[in-house]
Amino acid sequence: MGPLFEEINVLGIIGIVLAIVVLYFLSCLRIFAEYERGVVFRLGRVLSRPKGPGLAWVFWPIDRMVRVSLRTIVRDVPSQDVITRDNVSVKVNAVVYFRVIDPMKAILEVENYMYATSELSQTTLRSILGQADLDDLLSERERINQELQQVMDEQTDPWGVKVGVVEVKHVDLAQEMRRAMARQAESERDRRAKVIHAAGESQAAGKLREAAEVIKDHPMAMQMRFLQTLADVGSENNTTIVFPLPVELFAPLLPRDRPSGSE
Repeated sequence: MGPLFEEINVLGIIGIVLAIVVLYFLSCLRIFAEYERGVVFRLGRVLSRPKGPGLAWVFWPIDRMVRVSLRTIVRDVPSQDVITRDNVSVKVNAVVYFRVIDPMKAILEVENYMYATSELSQTTLRSILGQADLDDLLSERERINQELQQVMDEQTDPWGVKVGVVEVKHVDLAQEMRRAMARQAESERDRRAKVIHAAGESQAAGKLREAAEVIKDHPMAMQMRFLQTLADVGSENNTTIVFPLPVELFAPLLPRDRPSGSE
């Protein structure tokens, strides 16, 4: 019975060892989604290429893995105090869209790429908007957004991060500046109204001049105009009408001058 018991013990030990080995390999199995990659360090040295998507082996404790998402990340830029080029103090906030295009660089070249990109967006926002006038900041938002995106993308490229979109969301002005801009807008509207009115008066004067030229060459046109004016005035229920008549209408009724030689 002794050898039999020893053989059973050996088989049991082998079974336990095999079970431990199987459990170890199963614990080393990692699953990566389509948008995930895993940067693996083996004894401190990074492997040549990231893992994923799908199944991958990570043999702990000699391997250490860092998961990296390749999806677009959205980060709000906190409100920043900015002094524009024309010395106007404003508060500006923005939103940044970026994603990792090189997982190896995102882990090796910067300690925390999300934090670094967020801090970079704040400093870049203050720098670029500080070089613009307030009018440009309010009217040329698209150009400023594009400039912000280009500057940030150049600086994050060594980190393996691609900045896709930077959008300035809100520009907060002081109350005094809002009132001043409202007065300026009102003055601009008054100026445009006066210009339009003056242009209308000029056009009307030109048309009157053309009408006067026509009437001068056609005396009967003046008579027709008088009659039309009389009809318009009569339709307004006026009790008294003062209407000028040309002397030429009464010429046939007036006595003719005698000849100088008659008695």
